Amino acid sequence: MPIIVGNDTSGTRATLAVAGKRINYYSIPKAEAAGLGDFSRLPAALKVVLENMLRFEDGKTVTVDDIRAFADWASLGGKNPREIAYRPARVLMQDFTGVPAVVDLAAMRDGIVALGGDARKINPLNPVDLVIDHSVMIDEFGNPRAFQMNVDREYERNMERYTFLKWGQSAFDNFRVVPPGTGICHQVNLEYLAQAVWTDTDQTGATVAYPDTLVGTDSHTTMVNGLAVLGWGVGGIEAEAAMLGQPISMLIPEVVGFKLTGRMVEGTTATDLVLKVVQMLRKKGVVGKFVEFYGEGLDRLPLADRATIANMAPEYGATCGFFPVDEETLRYLRQTGRDEDRIALVEAYAKENGFWRGADYDPIYTDTLHLDMGEIVPAISGPKRPQDYTPLTRSAEGFYKVVSEYRGLDISAPASDMAAEGDLLTAPNDIRKTAKVAGESYTLRDGSVVIASITSCTNTSNPYVMIGAGLVARKARALGLTRKPWVKTSLAPGSQVVSEYLEAAGLQEDLDAIGFNLVGYGCTTCIGNSGPLQPEISKAINENDLIAVSVLSGNRNFEGRISPDVRANYLASPPLVVAYAIAGDMNIDLTTEPLGETPDGKPVFLKDIWPSNKEIADLVHATVTREAFRKKYADVFKGDEKWQGVETTDSLTYDWPPTSTYIQNPPYFQGMGHEPGKIANIDGARILAILGDMVTTDHISPAGSFKDTTPAGRYLTERQVVPREFNSYGSRRGNHEVMMRGTFANIRIRNEMLDGVEGGYTLGPDGAQTSIFDAAMAWAEHGTPLIVVAGVEYGAGSSRDWAAKGTALLGVKAVIAESFERIHRSNLVGMGVIPFEFTGGDTRKSLGLKGDESIAIAGLDTIQPLQEVPCTITYGDGTVKTITLKCRIDTAVEIEYIENGGVLHYVLRNLAKAG
Repeated sequence: MPIIVGNDTSGTRATLAVAGKRINYYSIPKAEAAGLGDFSRLPAALKVVLENMLRFEDGKTVTVDDIRAFADWASLGGKNPREIAYRPARVLMQDFTGVPAVVDLAAMRDGIVALGGDARKINPLNPVDLVIDHSVMIDEFGNPRAFQMNVDREYERNMERYTFLKWGQSAFDNFRVVPPGTGICHQVNLEYLAQAVWTDTDQTGATVAYPDTLVGTDSHTTMVNGLAVLGWGVGGIEAEAAMLGQPISMLIPEVVGFKLTGRMVEGTTATDLVLKVVQMLRKKGVVGKFVEFYGEGLDRLPLADRATIANMAPEYGATCGFFPVDEETLRYLRQTGRDEDRIALVEAYAKENGFWRGADYDPIYTDTLHLDMGEIVPAISGPKRPQDYTPLTRSAEGFYKVVSEYRGLDISAPASDMAAEGDLLTAPNDIRKTAKVAGESYTLRDGSVVIASITSCTNTSNPYVMIGAGLVARKARALGLTRKPWVKTSLAPGSQVVSEYLEAAGLQEDLDAIGFNLVGYGCTTCIGNSGPLQPEISKAINENDLIAVSVLSGNRNFEGRISPDVRANYLASPPLVVAYAIAGDMNIDLTTEPLGETPDGKPVFLKDIWPSNKEIADLVHATVTREAFRKKYADVFKGDEKWQGVETTDSLTYDWPPTSTYIQNPPYFQGMGHEPGKIANIDGARILAILGDMVTTDHISPAGSFKDTTPAGRYLTERQVVPREFNSYGSRRGNHEVMMRGTFANIRIRNEMLDGVEGGYTLGPDGAQTSIFDAAMAWAEHGTPLIVVAGVEYGAGSSRDWAAKGTALLGVKAVIAESFERIHRSNLVGMGVIPFEFTGGDTRKSLGLKGDESIAIAGLDTIQPLQEVPCTITYGDGTVKTITLKCRIDTAVEIEYIENGGVLHYVLRNLAKAG
């Protein structure tokens, strides 16, 4: 299918000679020559968006004034929030978010047939790749059979889902599936799928070169920005709209320049660097903004390190963290097996069109920060947010504060009142707990590390930290050290290439000896698929209310995400994960105290097993080869015998199995009329939940395991599904009945309507405490609209659309928060839920909201983008107060989305009308 370009009324099309071919492209210098403005000092990240405007300029959706707005952006010092229509080149999905996206597409085919249209109209117009990486759980670990046993169990649990995805691969054009056991989507994207510059034929048959751009249904899609590929995470509903040709409505973003200078010092890693970057940018405030990295420090920053920084853009709140094309980009493309003609095109195109970072690169930024990489020190982040940066020298002290806060310990006592007892700081009223594990020879305590996992796209894509972890294991093994017996250890690389170079270096054997056997290729612990702890350990933790700890090389450590048995979660580099597995305790200061002892009783310190930068670099150079990448990606879509044996039907529409508990036809498009409705004012709404600050999409729609006592568990039990087969919320995202019941069901969420209660509970119409799902259904029977109230940074974290879908299906008409994270705000609009922000200093606390109020919001029937509207609060005692809210329907097209009931309804009606 050819790409559809615009009319080129601005005359910016040009030709480029490269590798013996002449290729068309859309020239930014030619746009300047045509008098459209000075674009010379635009950041490279914004030039990618500008090129998109040039290529799709048609005088309607994209106009010449849209192009000129980028010159105005530069002249106005990096600000011009004009609404534009942006079209990414492709879409990337993983299976947790991909299954519901394919469910929606299948349901849309049913919907368009019901409206008298052609089912084949529902078909991706842009290439879509789905990588199955979120489904493997760590049931087995610490032995040579772990990988195969986990794979077998994965297929047992997920055959219904995999059958459905295979149907989608055959039913839809432009849709490819990367089978289970291949790797994590972002690493596969970085190492294989991404090309930096694409070529394709347009509707005239000419070959056109253009920047590789994408959106993905996973927030860490941003990782590929390390390769100068502009991409970010969106909800599944927005991705589906992009697949179907709907442009993404966005404002021209501000771009914050982050200058890196100096060089990393001995003993530090890219993980240490990114944790500092996260802290700095969170403090700066970059939500909804692009961040572009520049400065001479990039000359000494390998692309793997850049990808680590780009990966964690959601953790620092930015839309993306972009690195321009330079010599290191070309080196990485060559090392990972890309064709030489492609590499030549990337270099020529980047230099010709102003995307190249050379010595004279000096763009205008909206604002800037600076970091000398020589100041980076080893660090971790935790216990519940990625931005909770802690230098390793203060990790034990930081955990002591965690215990103190949780136990109600007064740590303001004078230092003279403190005493040393073993390796624990103690005070007269120290109430930290310990517990003997039944049948074992050890005792757990607050701070015992029970999970140590090398996992996630963030770090397992980086050979420097992975080789570093292997060398730590080798040196520890040589000194007779191993993991503590209560630590569940695991190694889940982001691609098979990692195993290739670990084995080539002889390091996998050393990792195995410490307990870091291969458990699978996937997200595992980072997404909450850490699997169960040993029953005796779990029992000791829960019966004694211990603060157990996980340490993982991931990007997310939100409450309730990693394991239901673990309260404190820390992000760390892979080498530190190995060290903590050996130490087994967060109370230990790894910089001064021994991790353990040799068989003859000599203490071993971290410095004794930490490799030098040269040791690591030499092994990386010797074992990470172009041949390894080409070998492992030669048959990337083929899969193993299990995948090849998955049978499916060949049909245009899906035959929804009525008894399936994984895949169900969602209600979104059933009974939908041809015409949209009108936005109605909200009257007589009740509050479903009052939530605090930094409520994440994990809080709203958890991905991990759940019990049979939950609404979702009861639903499955009623259908004869035993708890062992529950799988996870993430794997059940193709069934709206499970997901509705799982909305606001995180075990650590706190509804401020209730006093000191954790979990998904609220007050029902009768005033009694009940589950949020049951209360929502009871309010629905009364015909009562619902509202959710929250604090700052509402919807941080993963891009999961089910956080918005579940909210909508519970009958929530609006969310009122102090501020929203970018993706979740967009997802709410995409599901027809209106986001509002408090104004004038009002907050849930200043207004004294308790949950017994009635809410009315007027002015919605004539709403305009970003309009302020009156909200009347009638308190339980009859007092009435009117405040002003800012409506976060940000663009004109979003008004149409709300009128239609959501973005997919909008697209579906338009496709049906097109005939």
